[in-house]
Amino acid sequence: MALQEQWEEQGNWLFRYRGVLPVVILLMGVGVYVHTLRVSGLVFEAIKPYWLYYEYACLLVSLVGLWVRAYTVGHTPAGTSGRNTRTQVADSLNRTGIYSVMRHPLYVGNFLMWLGLCLLTCRVDFVAFFVLVYWLYYERIMFAEEQFLRRKFGREYLEWAQRTPACLPRLGHFVRPSLPFSWKKVLKKEKNGWFALFFLFFLFDAIGQTLGVSLPHHSALAVLAVVSGVAYLVLKMLKKRTTLLDEAGR
Repeated sequence: MALQEQWEEQGNWLFRYRGVLPVVILLMGVGVYVHTLRVSGLVFEAIKPYWLYYEYACLLVSLVGLWVRAYTVGHTPAGTSGRNTRTQVADSLNRTGIYSVMRHPLYVGNFLMWLGLCLLTCRVDFVAFFVLVYWLYYERIMFAEEQFLRRKFGREYLEWAQRTPACLPRLGHFVRPSLPFSWKKVLKKEKNGWFALFFLFFLFDAIGQTLGVSLPHHSALAVLAVVSGVAYLVLKMLKKRTTLLDEAGR
């Protein structure tokens, strides 16, 4: 099998199971975090006096990732930029809004979300490992997606891809979104991410307290985890039992 077909086949397989990578990274990250708290280290000792600010800085990195995802999803039509896992889906080619400055904003958002959590470990080697694994994993997925779009949209896709970078945004090429922002779509599609992020930051904070490490306790993280959890359950119920979050064409 030629490399082109092999990469596409691998990318489609990884696309179907792309939810597995965050779980693996999370489990590894928790282990590394526990080891850091017990064994300490130069980076951790240097950051420890400023832990309150450092933890919120990590949260800010993850929130930027969530914002990228929310902005992307909120301006896209139905049939694109979804959480589908079985096959590639693209009823139309997104070329405006954030898609006018980069081709894969959702994966950039995911990267920033998980990078914030990885930074909590205070281990440069683990963060470097995460960046490498994430790139190798999603490189195949992006390749498969682009092959699908190239076959479906032909020259239209090629012209857009030629002027739009894959991941590093080219802000000077920004084109206003063709659709207005939809809070309903964001609330319906991205509720999982908001809850998971606040819960995980609270979990890391709770682990530090459980191990008896002299780190400041962030009660705000517990509040955010509870509020986002309640919001998640309410939105899930509304999505399942009502049409309140439905919007034509979105």
